Amino acid sequence: MNWYEKLNDYFPVEEMKSKQHMEILLAEKGDVYFKDESPKHVLMYAEFDTFIFIDYLWVSANTRGQGIGHQLMDKLKEKGKAIILEVEPVKYEDTDSKKRLKFYSREGFHHARAIGYNRKSLATDEETPMEILYWSPEDDSEEVIYSQMKKMYEDIHTYKDKEIYGKKYQPSDEVLHYNENEKADNLLAGIQKRKEKDNR
Repeated sequence: MNWYEKLNDYFPVEEMKSKQHMEILLAEKGDVYFKDESPKHVLMYAEFDTFIFIDYLWVSANTRGQGIGHQLMDKLKEKGKAIILEVEPVKYEDTDSKKRLKFYSREGFHHARAIGYNRKSLATDEETPMEILYWSPEDDSEEVIYSQMKKMYEDIHTYKDKEIYGKKYQPSDEVLHYNENEKADNLLAGIQKRKEKDNR
């Protein structure tokens, strides 16, 4: 399988960019959008002046648990910038989503609970609520993470969307919301509590 097939096989259709979209980003935004791959992993990410956005991370099932994901995170953390990514709300019947959350919790990520994020998939025409996780060496506020997410959404997710898909994604103000007074339940809280219990 090539890199795109690996991602497409692993991620839900509503979360996937088309291959054309990713190839255009790599070709036309090559100073920002990057692909890091080996036979064991595929990492797609965008690097801006003050933050990094992880678009997709895939690690081969038969090499999970060997520290590859941790090494990739360390490589990104060494850049000294905030790291942001999207995850689907946890589905308890979906062990992959729980494993992903455990991994990011171990890596020191936080749940941006004040950020609401819900966009309509151009593939399925259904609303796709997502949650934002972030790691920050400077302990950035969620408001800072929110403004960085808006930039990423406008520069990466919606880049040439009309040309590629025949229709446009919603504007960022419709998709992303920041409300300090309406925080979501902490996605990582249960995982962190279990970790503390295990460490006693």
